[in-house]
Amino acid sequence: MSDSINRQDFLFELGTEELPPKALKTLSAALESEVLAGIKDLFGKQAAYAFEDTIINSYAAPRRLALFLGNLADEVPSSTFMMQGPPARIAYDEQGNPSKALEGFARKCGTTTDKLVDIDGKMSFSKELPAKALADELPAIIESALGKLPIPKRMRWGASRTEFVRPVKWLVMLMGTQVIECEILGLTAGRNTRGHRFHHNHEIVLSQANEYLENLESVGYVMADFEERREKIRAQVEAEGQLIDGIAQIDEDLLDEVTGLNEWPVALTGRFEERFLDVPAQALITSMKEHQKYFHVTDSDGKLMPFFITIANIESTDPAQVIAGNEKVIRPRLSDAAFFFETDKKRTLESRIEDLKSIVFQKDLGTLHDKASRVAVLAKHIAEKLGQDQAKAERAALLAKTDLMTDMVYEFTDLQGLMGYHYALNDGEDEAVALAQNEQYMPRFSGDELPTSEPGIAVALADRLDTLTGLFGINQPPTGSKDPFALRRASLGVLRIIVERQLDLDLEDLIKVAADSHSNLPARDGLETKIVDFMLERFRAWYDDEGIAIEAYLAVHALRPTRPLEFNQRVQAVSHFRTLEEAGALAAANKRVSNILSKQDAKISDSVSQELLVEDAEKALAAAVATKSAELQPLFAAGDFKEVLESLAELRPTVDKFFDEVMVMADDEAVRNNRLALLNQLRNLFLGVADISALS
Repeated sequence: MSDSINRQDFLFELGTEELPPKALKTLSAALESEVLAGIKDLFGKQAAYAFEDTIINSYAAPRRLALFLGNLADEVPSSTFMMQGPPARIAYDEQGNPSKALEGFARKCGTTTDKLVDIDGKMSFSKELPAKALADELPAIIESALGKLPIPKRMRWGASRTEFVRPVKWLVMLMGTQVIECEILGLTAGRNTRGHRFHHNHEIVLSQANEYLENLESVGYVMADFEERREKIRAQVEAEGQLIDGIAQIDEDLLDEVTGLNEWPVALTGRFEERFLDVPAQALITSMKEHQKYFHVTDSDGKLMPFFITIANIESTDPAQVIAGNEKVIRPRLSDAAFFFETDKKRTLESRIEDLKSIVFQKDLGTLHDKASRVAVLAKHIAEKLGQDQAKAERAALLAKTDLMTDMVYEFTDLQGLMGYHYALNDGEDEAVALAQNEQYMPRFSGDELPTSEPGIAVALADRLDTLTGLFGINQPPTGSKDPFALRRASLGVLRIIVERQLDLDLEDLIKVAADSHSNLPARDGLETKIVDFMLERFRAWYDDEGIAIEAYLAVHALRPTRPLEFNQRVQAVSHFRTLEEAGALAAANKRVSNILSKQDAKISDSVSQELLVEDAEKALAAAVATKSAELQPLFAAGDFKEVLESLAELRPTVDKFFDEVMVMADDEAVRNNRLALLNQLRNLFLGVADISALS
């Protein structure tokens, strides 16, 4: 079939006013995905032929979204459409009249009942669909794709009721050398694209689809390929940094944004006054990045240099003038940062604690001052449990939110915590207390670094647990995909800190202290259980990311250890146990034991009577269980669950022989109960780590 299909190049381009730079990549990817999906749906089972050897390229620049499909089938082949309806046995009544079900099916197919046939007991309708030109179908596919783009808020312009993310200006629709005649978003399709707004503000006529990229760049001063433009900017920025003996620091999100702002990027280096380096570097970097979209430069020691690299959207004949203009613009921005810094230092963080009473954290949970007081209580408790300095933890917690009341953080919210660190040092606070001001927010995202200072660890845990406890306590847990207070992320943060910092802390204990610190929680009853269950459930995704089988997690979760460090140690041990040769048989044996014990109505004894052991196999198992119970006590105490399971794996031949040779449910009640007690002891040994039966 592929030999009989003609293939041509297809080009779609939508010209617009400047598109949102941060959304450009997303819009481009969504457009490609939706258009390809539409074509695949059109071709149905023959979609593979449509895209055989097809070149797929998406293009995105500030004033255009485009899609090029090279060597695309230009015709949808003929096909047979078939639909099955009601069973043939109910299609007609005794008089041979069509049933209502059959008549309804016929109407659905747009035909009459006499055109329906019985195929394998089902009344069916088939119809030959003729071949059709893809060009005739593409306008509807494109229009549908544009309507599905992830645009939070569409806009209208002029008197038109047409809506899009930005006003649209021109439309190109070419199949090979021919224009696909159509109207989309109020624009009539043609073959004329447009060049750079300054370098070539003219139309560029495309004689065929495959000359789009070359003509735009060579004639129109537009690099339409987002990735190519992005990498060119990266290379230019790195080269500019080398010219001043520095290292240009490239933030990937900023790189994407400036790529979305420029069609013809040219990197230029400017300078700012060295006096501004007295301001914390991150404040200057944030100001340059957020307000001006500049890249900063550091020396070989990582210290900020008094330079910035900007990306101009023009190849200027007088770049010095462009640089001077940027230097003029950045000066007041950095002056503001310096002013905020000096002004904020005139008041201590301690003096701002009272100011927290003016900021509501959550209407039912009080002010930031209330939260700080609660966090201080819990942080002190955590420090006590870990044998750390309680006074430092409490002090760090009371100061933790005070930098939110400073001018610098009010202007640059991303600097919260970091400015608290600098202001705390300026106030003469203890180094660890100062570090905690920034570390309280760690980890900020998946894979982020964790707090290192003791007060930082205590406050980071206490802050998250207070939020979790408060919101669950007022009946506002996450629901479905809605998690406005990021409680899932907060839970993972707590688990990561406890596990990776090897902290022996009990979640139920911490949540009880947190809950008791709240004055009024409507859902206080059973709160510890609800929150612990919610938090332990976060381990499921954690281990999935680590490639640990869900069965290992479930085996431990069945016992519900409330100490995250111990929970993780058990899961790692079970995961290792699954790799042992004996694991499958012992898991099955545990399953069998569990089933037997669960069917017993009477309480099963914990002790085994030696006098009631009859068979050699049960005597051997009793001896082995007794030996293991004694041997494993130190390992259980040390939390060496991996070694415990490796040791228990040695029981496999003894357990197998027991089930091969011993009838557990013996007629003699005393013997039967004794054997049940023996199995109970065996199962309890494994339950000291996990419910191994979950692995079978």
